[in-house]
Amino acid sequence: MASGLRENLTSRSYGEGLETGRRPIQAPRQSFTRQCYHKSLKQNVSLAKSPTQTETTQTNHFFAALCGFIKLERLKMKTQLNHFTLKTKLYLNALHSAFATLRALTPVQGSA
Repeated sequence: MASGLRENLTSRSYGEGLETGRRPIQAPRQSFTRQCYHKSLKQNVSLAKSPTQTETTQTNHFFAALCGFIKLERLKMKTQLNHFTLKTKLYLNALHSAFATLRALTPVQGSA
């Protein structure tokens, strides 16, 4: 029993596999969906990278991250792409736009 409990505690299941004799409250699919939600909040809308110090700025950053997540979800439903693909496409489009603007601002000096 102790080795099985230790194995479950050291696994990456965040304690979901603990053998307590009780039935799990949630289905595994709900747990997986929740993990994907938290991963997307951390990696795609930069919730974990908040440089804020005060409660007000932390609340504002959290609200902005949730708004970004909702926009990603709406795009995901519309395009049938996942958050990571959407984020990559958005960054590539932003880079292309930035370089196009840079090219328009700086005249090309041709060799005469």
